[in-house]
Amino acid sequence: MENGAVYNETTEPEAKAPRRRPFGCTLQHLRGWRLAAKVVQAIFSFVAVVCEEIVDDCIYCSGLYFFEFISCSAFLLSLLILCVYCTDMYESLGKEKVQKLNFWAVPAIGAWFLLASIVFSATCSGSAVERAACVFGFFATFAFAAEFGTELFLRRKQNVDGCSENPGNTQSATENQPLNKQS
Repeated sequence: MENGAVYNETTEPEAKAPRRRPFGCTLQHLRGWRLAAKVVQAIFSFVAVVCEEIVDDCIYCSGLYFFEFISCSAFLLSLLILCVYCTDMYESLGKEKVQKLNFWAVPAIGAWFLLASIVFSATCSGSAVERAACVFGFFATFAFAAEFGTELFLRRKQNVDGCSENPGNTQSATENQPLNKQS
């Protein structure tokens, strides 16, 4: 008994500690085209914010201020969604909730960005920095729209692929039989 042979057969091996990710970040939930779309959205939104912040003077400042608010909000929201996908918050919130949030947030952000870009391009004085901000605003809008369109296409394709071979209402199907069958 002193050599510990009795305990070797009955004890369980020591459980391995879960591997820590650096800063809790991972890209396992965000692969392929979605990662590229999120990064492009964040970059274009950031460049639009930077360009509009460089504008020295404006004739109609209301368009600039509206664009500033929307582009900054879009940048921060795209970063937030990117962080949710890349951190432990994804598991905390759950896959369904995160994808639903992304599915509805992306077209809303894109629509507001489109409106702000149109308003700003209509009210800008035409300086190079203002035009660059408008261009990157439209690029960001296109990035948001492209992700939404791709997601919509994939959902529709998934729904079509998930349909049964016989979608008609057949009388022999179990769900069409009465619950209390009278003999």
